[in-house]
Amino acid sequence: MQTADKTHGAPRLTRRNLLKAVGVGGALLVAAQIPRWIAKGSANAPDEGGGTFSAVIRIGADDIVTLVMPRVEMGQGIYTSLSMLIAEELEVDLSRVRLEHAPADDELYGRTDSGVQGTGGSTSVRTAWLPMRQAGAAARMMLTAAAAQSWGVDVSACKAENGGVLHAASGRQLRYGELAALAATMSVPVEVQLKDRSQFQKIGSAQKRLEAPEKVNGTARFGIDAQLPGLRVVTVAASPVPGGRVKGVNAEAARGVRGVSQVVRLDDLVAVVADHMGAARKGLAAAQVEWDDGPAGQYSTEAMVAELAKASGQEGATARREGDVATAQADATAKGHRNIEAIYQQPLLAQAPMEPMNCTVKLLPNSCEIWLGTQVPTRAQAAAAQAADLRVEQVQVHNHLLGGGFGRRLDVDFVTQAVRIAREVQAPIKVVWTREEDMQHSTFRPSHYNRLSATLDAQGHPVAWHHRVTGSSVIARYSPAAFRNNVDPDAIRDAAGPYEFANMLIQYVRQEPPEGLLTGWWRGVGHMQNAFPVECFMDELARASGRDAIAFRKPLLTKQPRALRVLEVAAEKSGWGVPLARGRGRGLALTYSFQTYAAQVVEVSVDADGNVTTERVITVVDCGQVISPGALGAQVHGGTIFGLSAALFGNISIKDGRVEQSNFHDYRVLRMNEIPAMETHVISSTEDPTGIGEIATVVIAPALLNAIHDATGKRIRRLPINPADLKAA
Repeated sequence: MQTADKTHGAPRLTRRNLLKAVGVGGALLVAAQIPRWIAKGSANAPDEGGGTFSAVIRIGADDIVTLVMPRVEMGQGIYTSLSMLIAEELEVDLSRVRLEHAPADDELYGRTDSGVQGTGGSTSVRTAWLPMRQAGAAARMMLTAAAAQSWGVDVSACKAENGGVLHAASGRQLRYGELAALAATMSVPVEVQLKDRSQFQKIGSAQKRLEAPEKVNGTARFGIDAQLPGLRVVTVAASPVPGGRVKGVNAEAARGVRGVSQVVRLDDLVAVVADHMGAARKGLAAAQVEWDDGPAGQYSTEAMVAELAKASGQEGATARREGDVATAQADATAKGHRNIEAIYQQPLLAQAPMEPMNCTVKLLPNSCEIWLGTQVPTRAQAAAAQAADLRVEQVQVHNHLLGGGFGRRLDVDFVTQAVRIAREVQAPIKVVWTREEDMQHSTFRPSHYNRLSATLDAQGHPVAWHHRVTGSSVIARYSPAAFRNNVDPDAIRDAAGPYEFANMLIQYVRQEPPEGLLTGWWRGVGHMQNAFPVECFMDELARASGRDAIAFRKPLLTKQPRALRVLEVAAEKSGWGVPLARGRGRGLALTYSFQTYAAQVVEVSVDADGNVTTERVITVVDCGQVISPGALGAQVHGGTIFGLSAALFGNISIKDGRVEQSNFHDYRVLRMNEIPAMETHVISSTEDPTGIGEIATVVIAPALLNAIHDATGKRIRRLPINPADLKAA
């Protein structure tokens, strides 16, 4: 697959790479293709008509440009950002762009990296950067050619601008809508001329969010807004203990609640069907469900940590090896050099998206339709088909805006549950999981137990690095084919950070919780889980060597000039090295993740009771070409708050097999008065755009903890932060 132009050149378009155009009902359709077989190096290319489309652009007689969007909007702003790529090259105002959710179809809309239609991993903009622009430019060229043909003039005398084509010599103009039908008969250009970056008018500039008006006036449609004739509302109670079963239920009492029409009892859950959510919840409470906890009824957080600690004593599978760590450590020890060890621990976390989990199902003998918000439409389709005992093509997915995802809606366990219930109800149903039910049955971010060791030479430089990651494998459950040689590639991602060590050993030990306690994706994924131990341990090593944290890192980044630049700007903007008042501290963390370089500097204050106040956060990013500055700033701020909440308060604990947390009163997030002052500095770049949605979540925790150590002298190695641990310090 081609990379984006660096000099606004003209990439060639052939049957095997990018564009396809057709005319339908007087409209011009241009499909931007990202063929998976090229990305994977396969020789099995399809025939002339084949391809994997990243999006379909439709230009109608009404001048409206409709983008059939293969990715989903969940607050990250990609509907606007991706539309900007099209609008820039097509020369239309964003106000003329409309969006439609793409149907579930891996063949048409699958991502290049996985072949699956999905939104996640901060991939949307970086994978669309070239194909979207090329599609817009090709459509512009075809419309311009159509105008030239209509006027009988040379195409070079015509210019596309503001949603139409102008013949400057005569002053004649034609709107795109007037040209669409004729343009659809034109050949797709073999060479597409993209704009030079100096010509960008929309890319890199402030633009209003396309979906914002509907979100403000209440007309935006989320999954929970689905309505059908005869729809019944359902709420659920599943076994609070993994692997547990229903022992008893007072169905008569539940049906006695006004508005309740049915109680569904399955092996592992009870669902109440009603006219509305209020009645369903009251009915479920009246049902007084009793549970047989099963063998996991005695499981606890303490047992989980003990199992992880024991497993971490194993050698594990080797994920990466450079040089010879054992020999380097032995040589250093013989010379009296220092070998430093540390253990870092991370708890289970829930995603807790603001829109409650929901799925509406209309199940008929030979078909199934589902209405929901999902990051993975085809996985949802497959799950519904399996649960309904139907073929995949018999299931239709109606996707919606997502009221937050953070990885929770990358899983489809809730779809399976909804269809299982629908099989017992003779009406379409909308299943809504309460906050409490989802909090206690989420696909939790894994708890990790990290053993790190490093050896410093006589000058305090690290000569060996060893990191062993122990925890549950999300990959083994979610994508088994990617779990190879007993290594979860996400769990060990960035286990040495962006740094170069002559001797390095990265290992992985898989240790699973009881069956039924699912672990899943969480904002920042493996990058975030390893940035915490790696960047905090780097701070430990810097202090042990007697060197400044930035000065200590620089020799390990000689092959990473962009990382060095990010560090330098972070130091400048944060006033690094300027003394702070007593009780205040400053800490730093660096990452290269989602192909973006980023650093954060955090300033904190810690009071006499150990309470931490985050005073200031300075973020510096090098994410290539910025598409939407507003979206970038919002993602950095949101990711910072998301990560700070987890570091300060986030913990899913288990007692007697049950998750103890249930809602935001005991699964805290930062409140408005706790939000720190935030600055975001973007390094200007002509590189292709890279991921930004999860960057701040990756680095905020280690930067915070390094700042706390700077303020108190206390090293925190287990999250979340406990004020009692800091009170003594």
